[in-house]
Amino acid sequence: MRELFVGIDVGTSGVRACAIDASGAIQGAASVPLAPPRQDGAAIDQDPELWWRATTSALGKLGEAVDLRAAARIAVDGTSGTLLLIDGDGRPRSLGLMYNDARAVDEARRIAAVAPPESGAHGTSSPLAKLMHLLASTGGAVRVAHQADWIAGRLAGRHGVSDENNALKLGYDPVQRRFPDWFDQLGVPREVLPTILVPGTPFAEIDPAIARALGIASSARIVAGTTDGVAAFIATGADAPGDAVTSLGTTLVVKLIATQPIFAADQGVYSHRLGDKWLAGGASNSGGAALLAHFSADDMDRMTPLLRPDEPIGLGYYPLPKPGERFPIADPALAPRITPRPAEDHRFFQALLEGIADVEALAYRRLQALGAPTLRRIISIGGGARNHAWMRMRERIIGVPISVAAQTEASYGTALLALQGPPQ
Repeated sequence: MRELFVGIDVGTSGVRACAIDASGAIQGAASVPLAPPRQDGAAIDQDPELWWRATTSALGKLGEAVDLRAAARIAVDGTSGTLLLIDGDGRPRSLGLMYNDARAVDEARRIAAVAPPESGAHGTSSPLAKLMHLLASTGGAVRVAHQADWIAGRLAGRHGVSDENNALKLGYDPVQRRFPDWFDQLGVPREVLPTILVPGTPFAEIDPAIARALGIASSARIVAGTTDGVAAFIATGADAPGDAVTSLGTTLVVKLIATQPIFAADQGVYSHRLGDKWLAGGASNSGGAALLAHFSADDMDRMTPLLRPDEPIGLGYYPLPKPGERFPIADPALAPRITPRPAEDHRFFQALLEGIADVEALAYRRLQALGAPTLRRIISIGGGARNHAWMRMRERIIGVPISVAAQTEASYGTALLALQGPPQ
């Protein structure tokens, strides 16, 4: 029986599970939807038991497609910044505060007063701010667990373990590989913090009762996971310094493999550790939302055959859905630049696409100015990656080869992490 390696992606809309063989070929996949989190103003939370039930359901469906008795290792990714408090046995002591929960305003101010600017712990939605908020209202012995940690812990029957990627926004220092001394100024008890492992490191065999219930090999090892964003990057196959991934979704997100960490907190640029390399990235407000401010998806599909990627409009646009930009220009008042407007809609559409490509090019130049290696190639993901005329514009403007990722599912990237072990 050939060995299988399983990745579980706990996302905002559902849980996906993927099984691959030792060659990386997909042998089976399954997904189960999740109900939306509860929202009350800045508070956005969810019952963690919903994550667990969806996980076991997804594994059950995966077991209908493959024989999970062949599972050798299992890894879990989760939404970055989603966490809860648990007791010593792993039972939830709080709701799961979602990645975009922003209720911890006072705690964020306290963090801003002591944390260095390069820390990933800044902001009202940071996991550290959430942890401090929860600790203030929860008594008794507790530990913090990220979403991925808690699911992996239940599979293993062992809690208190996290990974370097999930821990980044909790304040973990990926350069020194420890929680920093300034934590003590915030009164965060060290005993509530998890042990941090390199993503992909095995830490326990699967809990025997879970293995029996789900038909998984009792020898299967649970390994330290990662965040959904890092897992999606791994899925693309980018693996060398200078390799980059651009996500052309509602916003424009760029990530580049670097040989040293890059931090520019004022521009939202930070780095995840990937073994002896680093994944540096930033996000622009430009992207799909800026296009949808002018055209519907059907309009864009209709106009795409009219594009002339080798005949630039050249109007130097900076498309934004509304004033305000994060990266590559950090200016909360930056106005969209989308004039003059050509008379023909399809030429205006092409000028907008060229403008977003200019923003993408500027983003990679900014990363290089901050210390990233020379851009070597770009792999595209997201809805905009399917527009081949736009890809040709981007290649002309940015000057490197651009391809479309064959795989983009985070569950596949997490399965690769389970297969390959700690990134090299």
